[in-house]
Amino acid sequence: KYGEGRVFATALGHDGPAVKTPTFVTTFTRGAEWAATGNVTIPIPPRLAEGQRQELPEPRVVTPTIGAAPPSDAVRLTEWTRPDGSPTGCVTSGDELTCRTGAGDAVSKEKFRSAQIHLEFLIPHMPNQKGQLKGNSGVYLQGITEIQVLDSFQNPTYAMGTVGAIYDQYPPLVNAARKPGEWHVYDIVFRAPRCNARGQELEPATVTVFLNGVLVQDHAALQFRRGMCDPGPILLQDHSGFKDAPDTTMKFRNMWYRPLE
Repeated sequence: KYGEGRVFATALGHDGPAVKTPTFVTTFTRGAEWAATGNVTIPIPPRLAEGQRQELPEPRVVTPTIGAAPPSDAVRLTEWTRPDGSPTGCVTSGDELTCRTGAGDAVSKEKFRSAQIHLEFLIPHMPNQKGQLKGNSGVYLQGITEIQVLDSFQNPTYAMGTVGAIYDQYPPLVNAARKPGEWHVYDIVFRAPRCNARGQELEPATVTVFLNGVLVQDHAALQFRRGMCDPGPILLQDHSGFKDAPDTTMKFRNMWYRPLE
């Protein structure tokens, strides 16, 4: 007591939205009643009672965009060639593109600059391989900058070569790899560089990447390379040209992009 009255004080309710929460409203009204009468009769809602929590089921573990239909303004990536323009060595079956070692890189017919890109990929189970020989492929933005594809589930390797890395530039923020034999999903926001009329970079390209719904690259500024000012394709890497590359069968599906400029 202070003099002949009572004082109720709270540090809650520091902004407009906060004063509308059930916790604040309950605390304030019960405190005001006590300050005015010395008693508290206003009940605590059951879900706010001390020591009690509303029983809810555990949230399902989901990958938000895996298997989702493309947005209405998306452009599907369904036509592929080799880099020289000859027919792709990959095999199309329905929505899936299967690329086995020796098929060659697969290049999309569509070319673009800034875009939202979605694709899903399945890495085979290769228990006899390790490191960079285990399910190695890559998604090249504009055919230039690689977002690494690799079996990185309990498979140590160098940081800038693991799945979710911008190869040889940035490691992923976290390892969000799923087990081999399970579908993975990349959601990529690519912002092309701002260039002058001579094709010189004024501001760098940036890329944000989600792997299986988890942020692994956050607005990363890319090293400038020749050709990045122009529209370019998606390139899916065939890793067979590298030393000791094993026979690997990669699958891709549900590939699309949305132009952002």
